[in-house]
Amino acid sequence: MITRRTAMMGVAMAAVTGRVPALAQDLDLPRQRIELVAPPYVHAHEQATSEGPKILETRLVTQEKEIVIDDEGTRLQSMSFNGSIPGPMIVLHQDDYLELTLVNPATNTMAHNIDFHAATGALGGGDLTLIYPGEQVALRWKATRVGVFVYHCIPGGDMIPWHIASGMSGVVMVLPRDGLRDGAGRPLHYDRVYYIGENDFYVPRDQNGQFKTYASPAEAFVDTMALMRKLTPTHVVFNGRVGALTGKHAMIAKVGETVLIVHSQADRDTRPHIIGGHGDYVWETGSFSDPPQTGVQTWFIRGGSAGAALYKFLEPGVYSYVNHNMIEAVELGATAHFKVEGDWNNDLMMQVKAPGPIQPQPVSGVINKL
Repeated sequence: MITRRTAMMGVAMAAVTGRVPALAQDLDLPRQRIELVAPPYVHAHEQATSEGPKILETRLVTQEKEIVIDDEGTRLQSMSFNGSIPGPMIVLHQDDYLELTLVNPATNTMAHNIDFHAATGALGGGDLTLIYPGEQVALRWKATRVGVFVYHCIPGGDMIPWHIASGMSGVVMVLPRDGLRDGAGRPLHYDRVYYIGENDFYVPRDQNGQFKTYASPAEAFVDTMALMRKLTPTHVVFNGRVGALTGKHAMIAKVGETVLIVHSQADRDTRPHIIGGHGDYVWETGSFSDPPQTGVQTWFIRGGSAGAALYKFLEPGVYSYVNHNMIEAVELGATAHFKVEGDWNNDLMMQVKAPGPIQPQPVSGVINKL
């Protein structure tokens, strides 16, 4: 009997070899457990290492749950990794191995899996990780390429765009073993790192124009897919909801600190911009093996990818970090804040005169003659 599992499992391998991959053998390498944290924060890690390769173990749990995505109380039947949108950022170094345990609790209603853009192998591991409610699976892959890479659910057919648009994506950052470098090979360091995952959500409306609610993801499927095919999102948000990274939830920094900003978008192109700041060093495509661009005002993240930018904050204040399609930033929600503390530098910017009445201009003493 052909099931979704047999259709997905080992598709590419079977085409080449006629069999699915054998179970992994143990590697004689040290092991380290990664305790993941919810974005925009990132788990503790070394920026550079003199140690040899190791196996990094971690765990992701798929979750299906209703969430609120704006201040009006709009509800979405979401799907996620570890309950956060985006899923946690995972950091390792080139030549390390990631050994992931993926869990699909019995309380879920659908099959889930994971495709790592950083990994080498058919479907990014998707063919080896498809699990049904009540199951778990372990996958190990070697980090051969450096950069920031998307991961997402890829269960097959219409389920792929639906699961991704419902929140099932995240990022892996593979650092060079000697850390980040500029175009001349000089080392770069960051004081803080934040992960911003951008999502487009599609919430159907009723005949009165009000957002609809559903009892389960399955109940929302038909209406949601019809709306998704129009390619017009109702919300474009950072980290799962409008305002998730603004106000009291703003990302914190200090004057003089260098911040690494990792930004992903699993579906649509986006254009990150710091209003009042810049990208000192930008890896627009996410590849750390390429030299970074410098002094960038707005950078481009292709749909299905992630990018990274380093910026040293030089003035205090609240900086808006936006998708510079300002319609999506202002009207649909793609705005975050950095709250920067420190002393103001008048040499960089100052108000010369306060607002006041318009003053008459002095009359020129020069008379033009015909």
